[in-house]
Amino acid sequence: SALWAFLLLVDAVRAGTIQQFDDAVLLAFREPGHPEIPRGPQELVEVVRDISSLGGGTVIALVSLFVAGFLALLRKYRSLVLLIVASLGGGLIDTVLKAMVARGRPTIVPHLMEVHSMSFPSGHSMMSMVVYVTLAAIITPQLPDRRTRIYVIAAALFLTLIIGVSRVYLGVHYPSDVLGGWCMGLAWATLCWLAAWWVERRRMARLSVNVVEQREG
Repeated sequence: SALWAFLLLVDAVRAGTIQQFDDAVLLAFREPGHPEIPRGPQELVEVVRDISSLGGGTVIALVSLFVAGFLALLRKYRSLVLLIVASLGGGLIDTVLKAMVARGRPTIVPHLMEVHSMSFPSGHSMMSMVVYVTLAAIITPQLPDRRTRIYVIAAALFLTLIIGVSRVYLGVHYPSDVLGGWCMGLAWATLCWLAAWWVERRRMARLSVNVVEQREG
């Protein structure tokens, strides 16, 4: 479903049918008649920039690196491989998709921070979905009760949400860029989880067969 939604967004972006919606949302974050002035107090811009940085390449790379080291120390090698494949694969997919769609950054409002790459999909939105939600998926099986697991997953999703919204507030992404990043990030993370689940299931099946054979022998 996430992949299908992403493909629909790509078609809408290329056809220009979503442009009016994108522009309207961007302008809604600015003062009427003054697109250079964001809504809210002046301090809010710095807060939003800080939130946006949580989905940036440097922070994502550092979080992934430190968690990977932690998993290696605990010898959680399957979780380690899942994290590495999800994060590196997600970054590669984002780079390829940006080059393929080649959508320019918004011009209807001034940018509140400097950007250089193409616009669709939002790399911050995609990588935050991939990495933070994958980390939640790795952590939750180790937690003792359901409420704690729900909290961790909700926190990861909320973080992903506000990072995406911050990119629109700063005027560096269209809303459809963010939606596209979320959809592709969810699709890729889900594929990685399913692959990890399938590998683990095959491993457990082989262990069960070996146990049965040893008993019969």
